[in-house]
Amino acid sequence: MNQPPQPPRLRWQDATVARILDRTPTVKSFFLRPEGAFNFVAGQHVDVRLTASDGYQAQRSYSIGSAPGEPEVELVIERLKTGEVSEFFHEVVRVGDSIELRGPIGGHFNWLPGDGGPVLLVGGGSGVVPLVAMLRARRRAGVTAPFALVYSARSFTDVIFRDELIAEAAEDPSFHLDIALTREPAPRQGIRAGRIDRAVIADALARLGAPPRLVFVCGGTAFVEVASMFLVEAGVPAGRIRTERYGGSSAARLDGTVALAPEA
Repeated sequence: MNQPPQPPRLRWQDATVARILDRTPTVKSFFLRPEGAFNFVAGQHVDVRLTASDGYQAQRSYSIGSAPGEPEVELVIERLKTGEVSEFFHEVVRVGDSIELRGPIGGHFNWLPGDGGPVLLVGGGSGVVPLVAMLRARRRAGVTAPFALVYSARSFTDVIFRDELIAEAAEDPSFHLDIALTREPAPRQGIRAGRIDRAVIADALARLGAPPRLVFVCGGTAFVEVASMFLVEAGVPAGRIRTERYGGSSAARLDGTVALAPEA
C-alpha cells in the first residue's frame, strides 16, 4: 500500500553551509541555505540527519536561532562530550558542505509579531537559542511591546549571543536583560552571580510593567520544571506558560533557597 506523501516541511532536503561562527568556546553557529523553500516562525526547530558511508545514520533536533525572513537558517550547536552529531559539526563540517535537514517543526513554542506582549523569556544554557530567535523576530517586525529575558549560564564566556543581548538591552528601553552566572562571580555591573530563584523571576515580571501575555521557558528538563513552578507561584496562569525542554528526567534539588538546578 502506498504511503501518503509527507508535507513539504517533513521531507528531507539538502542545505549548504554558508558560514560558521564561533559563539563560545563550546558553541558554534552554522548558517545554512536550504535548497527548497523554508518558511518558519520564531521558536521552531529542525531535524538534522547525518549518513555515514556504511549507511549508519544519526539524527538530532536543533532550534532555529535566526529570525523569519533572514536569508540563512542559523543552527546553534553546543559541542557535547558524548554527542556524535555535535562532535561532527564542530570537527568535520566546513563552509560549502551539504547537510540534510527537515522542518520547520513545532507549533506550540512559537511567537509571532501579532502575539504582542508583554513577554517573559526564561532560558538556561543553549535553551536561549529559540528565545533569541523571538527577540530577533520582534526587532525585525518593529514590535515595541515589553520583553524581558532571564538567562542562566555557567560563566560569562558561556553566554551565547552575549554581545548582541547586552547591546540590545542598552539600546532598547522596552527590553530588560538579566544574566545569572552559576559557576563564577559576576564580572561586571548588570550581571548577577548565582542561580535563578523566585526573586529573580519576580523582578523580571515586575519590570514588564503588566502581566505577561506569554512566557517562554527553554532549557534542561529540571530547569524548565522549576522555572515553571516559580512562575505559577508568582501568579502567572499556567495556560500562558509555554515550555521546551531537552535532557532526561528531572534531577532538580530544591535547597533552602529553592534554586534552579544546573542547566544542561
